[in-house]
Amino acid sequence: MPPILSVAAVTKTYKSGPRALDTIDLAIERGEIFALLGPNGAGKTTLISIICGIVTATSGQVLVDGHDIVHDYRAARAKVGLVPQEISLDIFTTVWNTVCFSRGLFGRRPDRPYIERILRDLSLWEKRDSRVMELSGGMKRRVMIAKALSHEPDILFLDEPTAGVDVNLRRDMWALVRGLRDKGVTVILTTHYIEEAEEMADRVGVINGGRLILVDETAALMRKLGKRRLTFVLQQPLQAIPAELWVWPLALEEQGHRLTYSFAANAEDNGIAALLRRMSELGIGFKDLETSTSSLEDIFVSLLEPAA
Repeated sequence: MPPILSVAAVTKTYKSGPRALDTIDLAIERGEIFALLGPNGAGKTTLISIICGIVTATSGQVLVDGHDIVHDYRAARAKVGLVPQEISLDIFTTVWNTVCFSRGLFGRRPDRPYIERILRDLSLWEKRDSRVMELSGGMKRRVMIAKALSHEPDILFLDEPTAGVDVNLRRDMWALVRGLRDKGVTVILTTHYIEEAEEMADRVGVINGGRLILVDETAALMRKLGKRRLTFVLQQPLQAIPAELWVWPLALEEQGHRLTYSFAANAEDNGIAALLRRMSELGIGFKDLETSTSSLEDIFVSLLEPAA
């Protein structure tokens, strides 16, 4: 089955600045949750804006479920729902009318049961007759999500959806995202909350300086690039790491009271047994042992370091 979204050799250069996107190639499978990660100014929003028809690419091609976003704009745009970073709503109309109007813009016939279900899922039903200006910031964010879902899109873009929102909305939104994925909706999100991407996303893409530097399954990425960390809480502090231990990548912390050893998470021979024997031979004792595994955030930071 062909991907629901295909981005081929897409570039974007603004007249007023440097190239924002540099030859982006990306394929998104139907029904997956894909997280696009990158620092501010990396090109995340530009890429999403091109796919959604808000910004015109300098070159390249984007197909949404087989529809070219330039030559078959209406069909492509009808497949996509977008929740942008900035809240943009008519503050004088009601929640109900806002969502219904958005549905009508895409040529969809009125469907009261569907709109009611969206509002209930987003805890907006009790606010359906309230004007947008009367809502809190978190409630307005919910209305933005309801608008994006109003025309039953096949692809939902969430651009920093949980930035600055309350814990309840974040929980409700991720429950909604899981429900949409179960129904076959493809979800593409950008987020600064990398732990959420680690928990939610099937695949992760890392973009920096307008280049897509990595795309992989989240679990596979953790296996391939993740590191484990072994920390010895020493009985007696060390002034320096003995030369006999230099073969291992060790580091002293907390004024010599902790000795740390980092190694690849997927290493077949992690060298721990040999390290323990050598420490024993040197009379280096420890009173506690701590282990940890790197998070997706650690991997993300390490990927960006060479380009920093």
